[in-house]
Amino acid sequence: MKALQLFEGVHRVSADIGPKDLFEGIWPIPHGVSLNSYTVKGDKVALIDLVKDWEGSATSVTSQMQGVGIELKDVDYLILNHLEPDHTGWLNEFCQVNTTVQIYATKKGIDMVKPFYHGAVDNLHSITDGETLDLGQGKVLTFFETPNVHWPETMMTYESSSKALFSCDAFGAFGKVGDKAFDDQLSADEMTHYEYEALRYYSNIVSTFSPFVQRAITKLAGITVDIIAPSHGIIWRKDPTRIIEMYQRFAAYGNGKSAEKEVTLIWSSMYGNTEQLLEPIQRALQEEGVPVHVHQVPQEHSSFVLASAWRSAGIIVGTPTYEYKMFPPMFAVLDVLDRSHVRGRRGFRFGSFGWSGGAQKQFDPFAESLKWDCMEPIEFKGAPSEEDKQRAYDQAKELAQYIKGL
Repeated sequence: MKALQLFEGVHRVSADIGPKDLFEGIWPIPHGVSLNSYTVKGDKVALIDLVKDWEGSATSVTSQMQGVGIELKDVDYLILNHLEPDHTGWLNEFCQVNTTVQIYATKKGIDMVKPFYHGAVDNLHSITDGETLDLGQGKVLTFFETPNVHWPETMMTYESSSKALFSCDAFGAFGKVGDKAFDDQLSADEMTHYEYEALRYYSNIVSTFSPFVQRAITKLAGITVDIIAPSHGIIWRKDPTRIIEMYQRFAAYGNGKSAEKEVTLIWSSMYGNTEQLLEPIQRALQEEGVPVHVHQVPQEHSSFVLASAWRSAGIIVGTPTYEYKMFPPMFAVLDVLDRSHVRGRRGFRFGSFGWSGGAQKQFDPFAESLKWDCMEPIEFKGAPSEEDKQRAYDQAKELAQYIKGL
């Protein structure tokens, strides 16, 4: 890969990571992920965000910088929008090469540099909200604090001559980028795929902090943004409002009522008894014309379940009782939904039990925490009767009609 020019003196230097590892040690990245840093060169040189030395990313970034005439030792200012290690993991090694670089971050960011990177403790500068840094030749950086997008120390950096917003994790997405790094280089099919990866990234990484996303968007509404350059994913130059509107929509999903008129059906079955209610439930939803996303647990990773649940106004959970409690893989998925604040949905739970129930007792606290409006559970001993199947069909019909009326 080569450095990519955004504007005169402004370049993306990046690396594409493959699908082998899990992002944050949790989330699958079957299509990989990009790590984007940016150089801004006036009389002085700023490097905005670093990378983790992951699959040779540090070598890739160094080589691309050299391709535009910038050595590591030439960097005067290192801007750390976000201290998470995928953007800072190479910090100690960088500072060993460049011992005089000035490190800029929010106060909370500076407070995190020392415990994370004991070697990089010199030349630290804590920015104030709205502070500017003049690099010369018309290149001026402005720093805006955007806390909890998605850690407490996060900020965004704006370059006034190019009107470029370097947003770090905000407005990002999973997926390798390669040389097709701009929104106007993607086909319609590629954009559809990319938007799904943006949704999955948002739900997996950012959804917990949706109110702060909304505040950040409101805060930055007064500046003119011609280009959005995140640290994961493509660069938006043709239509930066598109990703802003996507993130506004994703953030609004958090209250449930603004979610899409769809249902996410998550199910587990030990011996096929709970599974028998899938057919009448799906048939009822389809007859009402309500889209349904079906995920089998544990066969499908919670990352994909969460992406569907985050956008869906309705959630149906099918899980059996396992030794007096909920089937463990489903408990883990519901814990993820709880941590991600998938609130305000309507739905119900169904499932089989053997000698006793118990799953519902563990389901109820999740539903209460998430403020779900739950219909009566459909529990049955052993295999479901025809009456149980009819109840499932009827409740799914009722749920679909409610969803359509939102």
